[in-house]
Amino acid sequence: MEQRVRIWRRPKTAMQSGMANTHEWVLAFLPGPRRPDPLMGWIGGADTEAQVELKFPSREEAVAYAQREGLIYEVEQPRDRVIRPKSYADNFRFGRTENWTH
Repeated sequence: MEQRVRIWRRPKTAMQSGMANTHEWVLAFLPGPRRPDPLMGWIGGADTEAQVELKFPSREEAVAYAQREGLIYEVEQPRDRVIRPKSYADNFRFGRTENWTH
């Protein structure tokens, strides 16, 4: 059975304003089938590769690794962040179109 992997770049978390730890590409193994344990009834699997995440500095290096190892991969392209410049003075601008609330 061939192993499937996902190649993606982490987005920034909601708790951070900067872009730290978002420039690496991550190759993560997709989890295999899970089944209940006969003794305890817990759901689990024998696939330990699902816990592994490999980090690469570029998408091309991650794809090259997947091809070299014979892995089936899918690449998720990150969405570009749109930064709209704004000024605090725009809140008090004459002729603004939004309603004034506070």
